[in-house]
This record gives sequence, C-alpha cells and structure tokens, in this order.
Amino acid sequence: MVSSGTLLNLLMMRSIREYLRALTVLRADGAGAARPHSRFRANADRAFEFPLLQGARLTAWEMVQERIPVTLVTDNMAGHLMQRGAVDLVVVGADRVAVNGDVVNKIGTYSLAAHHGLPFYVAAPLSTIDLNVPDGNAIPIEERSPAEVTGFRGEHWAPEGVAVMNPAFDMTPAALVTGLITERGVVAPLDADGIRRLFAAT
Repeated sequence: MVSSGTLLNLLMMRSIREYLRALTVLRADGAGAARPHSRFRANADRAFEFPLLQGARLTAWEMVQERIPVTLVTDNMAGHLMQRGAVDLVVVGADRVAVNGDVVNKIGTYSLAAHHGLPFYVAAPLSTIDLNVPDGNAIPIEERSPAEVTGFRGEHWAPEGVAVMNPAFDMTPAALVTGLITERGVVAPLDADGIRRLFAAT
C-alpha cells in the first residue's frame, strides 16, 4: 500500500482482542521485528477511550516499542485531521464481522469510514467472522455502564440523574470498507462471496 519514499499518514484505531490487528498491518517485515519505519506516520486514535484510555496506554505504547512514528490524538480529532488532508488511509480492527462484510468494532469506527472518501481497511482474523450472521444489524451492540461517562475513578462531573447513552460498539456497512485484511488474504471488494471464499481456501 505504500510506495518507497512515500510518507503515509495513517489513522489507526485500536481493537485489542484479536491476534491480527491494525498494528500488524504496519509491520513492514514478515517476522514482525521491531525496527525503524520511515515510510509512514501513524495517528493512534482512541486516545481517551473510557474507562481504560486504551489508545494512550496500549496502542501508543506498542507503536513506540515497534519504533513506528506515532502521534497520539483523541477520538474527536479524527474528522478534523481527515478534513485537512492529514490522513491518507484508515486501518481499524474488528470485534465481529457479518457474512456480508458489515463490521462491528469499537464505537467511533463508523465515523472514520463515512464521508471523507479515504481508503478504509479492516484488519481481522477469520475468527471474528460469523458466517451465520447475515448483516451487521443482527449483531447486538453492548451498552456499557453510564458511570464510564459520568465520571472516572471516583470523580463525578455529570449532574445526578442525567440520562446517558454509552454504546461500546458501532456498525460500519461493508459498502464503506475498502478491503478486509485477514491471515488468508485481502477481500476487496468486500462482500459475502469474497468472505466465503476465505473459508473455502485450504
């Protein structure tokens, strides 16, 4: 995806459960060994994902260990960076993928795929794909505790009794995904036939 000498500004969103993740795509050598990378710069999104600050504590740490140039940003900066041309493509992980290619991932993923017209890749192992789920609308979206929004570690900043919505995930339609990167290859364009061929491969 990156030609020699090109500076690629890449927005990466963390999904921590799977072996094949967005970070895996950034490793330039097959062994995954840590070495300097000069052809791209990554923006670690999800910097302040409550309650664990995963972008700042985990994604950024991993990239520093891999010696991948990284800039830490908060979730709500992504649209601004894309609008200003500071991002060339987006790579995200996935928590679950329907057979038609719809992707359920950490909340905020859909907003990265919509509107800006940037290449949008999902990196996920076959274990995240559910051939029995027809589309993303059939995947339940977890609603997390309101306490994660109204305060943090004993501090409370929201008024008592305020209504809270705190979905943990959102769904990105397959039509917005440039390609699905798996351990058996890339599905592009992303559709049910392409996904089924992954499982038919020996």
